Amino acid sequence: MESDITGLVTNLVLQIGVILFVARLGGNLAKKVGVSSVLGELISGIIIGPYALGSIPLPGFPSGFFPVNSESLAVSPELYSFSMVASIILLFASGLETDLKLFLRYSVAGGIIGVGGVAFSFVLGDLTAMWLFNTDFMDTRCLFLGIMSTATSVGITARILSDKRKMDSPEGVTILASAVFDDVLGIILLAVVMGIVSVLNSSGASVDGAAIAGIAAKAFGIWLAFTALGLIFSKKIAAFLKLFKHSYDFSVCALGLALLLGGFFQKQGLAMIIGAYITGLSLSSTDIAAIIQERIRGLYDFFVPLFFAVMGMQVNVGVLASKEILIFGFIYTFIAIIAKILGCGLPSILLGFNMKGALRIGCGMVPRGEVALIIAGIGLTAGILDERMFGVAILMTLITTIVAPPVLGAALSIPGRGTKKETKDSGNVSFEWDFGSDEIADLVVDMLLKDLRSEGFYVQMMNIDEGLSQARKGDISLSITETESLVKIETAVEDAAFVKNSVYEVVIRLSDSLGCLKEQCDPLKFSIMEPVEKSRSYKDVLALLSPQVLSTNLKGNTKEEIIRDLVMLLANSGRVRDWQMVLSDILFRENSMSTGMQHGIALPHAKSDGVVGTCIAIGLKPEGIDFGSIDGEPSRFFAMIVSPKKASSPHILLLSAMSYILRDPDSIEKMTAAGTSEELLAVIRAIAEENNDPLVKAPAQTEQTGDEG
Repeated sequence: MESDITGLVTNLVLQIGVILFVARLGGNLAKKVGVSSVLGELISGIIIGPYALGSIPLPGFPSGFFPVNSESLAVSPELYSFSMVASIILLFASGLETDLKLFLRYSVAGGIIGVGGVAFSFVLGDLTAMWLFNTDFMDTRCLFLGIMSTATSVGITARILSDKRKMDSPEGVTILASAVFDDVLGIILLAVVMGIVSVLNSSGASVDGAAIAGIAAKAFGIWLAFTALGLIFSKKIAAFLKLFKHSYDFSVCALGLALLLGGFFQKQGLAMIIGAYITGLSLSSTDIAAIIQERIRGLYDFFVPLFFAVMGMQVNVGVLASKEILIFGFIYTFIAIIAKILGCGLPSILLGFNMKGALRIGCGMVPRGEVALIIAGIGLTAGILDERMFGVAILMTLITTIVAPPVLGAALSIPGRGTKKETKDSGNVSFEWDFGSDEIADLVVDMLLKDLRSEGFYVQMMNIDEGLSQARKGDISLSITETESLVKIETAVEDAAFVKNSVYEVVIRLSDSLGCLKEQCDPLKFSIMEPVEKSRSYKDVLALLSPQVLSTNLKGNTKEEIIRDLVMLLANSGRVRDWQMVLSDILFRENSMSTGMQHGIALPHAKSDGVVGTCIAIGLKPEGIDFGSIDGEPSRFFAMIVSPKKASSPHILLLSAMSYILRDPDSIEKMTAAGTSEELLAVIRAIAEENNDPLVKAPAQTEQTGDEG
């Protein structure tokens, strides 16, 4: 027995390890081609699944690395259990991300449009299944196919709206509110259908209209009761979680609540994801919602791609590729798309939108995603859907997710407003400050977030790469966006004065601090040309050098002209997309403080969006020019380093390595004596390689050599 358990766990560990790598690779490739990472993770799962590469015999795995488990469950129960935990985390996070105020504010329009979309999708999806199976409307297979077509992927829609800067438009907020209603209504329908399935499985008898009404009342009653209790006692729940003090502790415990409520709902014959979503929704309006999202991000990134990959692994490629299933899948998908456009577009015309707005809203509700896949997985596990219908569900999800971005993007690009009348202000205000420098904007935002934390706000870095942050305390909510030197803050009208005062105080303190810093800055204390015995990145410097980026006779006679000559050398590297931007950024850095060092050396450098990768140019001016050097001597040797602003690059490490190569005055003399670019490159390589021989030794040996020296 112990041996069997060890074998199961070993296989599970190996399988999860493979899935994590493959799913991450597929997701990244999907994002590179401009589609949702969900598609990449799904397709990755299909490729390595039991019905594709996973069944190929391998040494130690005679049935394949991912053998077929059974007809109802392609993967092992252990792996499927992990994916179900992932679905709970996914729906818990979706509930946390729900903007309850937006949901309530647009509850009328969003509710009507959401109901229209759900009604059309459910009915048309069910009728399509009736046609395929030649059965009645209440067949559980038809009900499940109807439910699967109701859900809208809020994440995919929001990303499209954000890219088009239409998140705050009337269509944008209506789409988001309606999408939330779609998921809620879909979950309610799932609860009803699961109740019906539970009765059928326990009694085996048919269910009449009265029984269905009773089941629906029970399912809806449980959902409504727990949702209402969660929202009413949300602050008390948050206060209880805060007793655990540390943010990581109460975030994990919040996820524990989602697991407990999910298990309770499953025991009641409903789906676990319903309880998880209610837990997240209940906490979404509290001041710890943002911090919980941030703290569980690691778990989310670990589990959720695994979920989508496992869903893909259950697709029987052979069955899905059959002519009959493909035809039905495309018909079902086409009906699902039309159902959303009509079901959501038509009611919106009655709610103040014109045809443009109605089209945008309808197209915005097209993409299916997480909830549809989870519902399909539940149906497959329960034995309601077979592998053919599960494949149809995957096909529908893939196509609607691929089609939605270009279709919605085209609809949003149609000129003109989408409402019949001009819309009034939403009640939110936004402020923008351009600080003229990325670095200053970074400092302002960092200090502001620190101040907000000291005021008792919970701060979440929603997306560090895109400069998005959110701060919340009670009913106060700030959305902070940093785009290069521009900082934008959006908040409610009543909190406008608080935002302006907060930023003003930060700017005053930062201005005073920078003034003190400049007064105390002695360039000689920070000179990077001090003698050093070894350098770590000299090989990186050599790898970026070629005769094309070297010159032994720069033409310029002033600092600006020399810098321009070096920038034009960089243009030969193939890594420069905009040389004028590079020149501007270098001059801006140079105006802050000269990069003229001692011994006739100058190291102009900057970070710039004008380059696609780190690049180096080196030039000589034998007679020297005034470069504002630290020691007052003319500069003769110039090395320019430019790195991209946002991408990770060893910018400072390269500066340090260059200072090592140039530390010896005798070496400078050898380099300035070079007659051609090729000779200069050979001299630099010889100096660097000769002086860095100790680096090839082990760290302990290198340290010992340094001590002895």
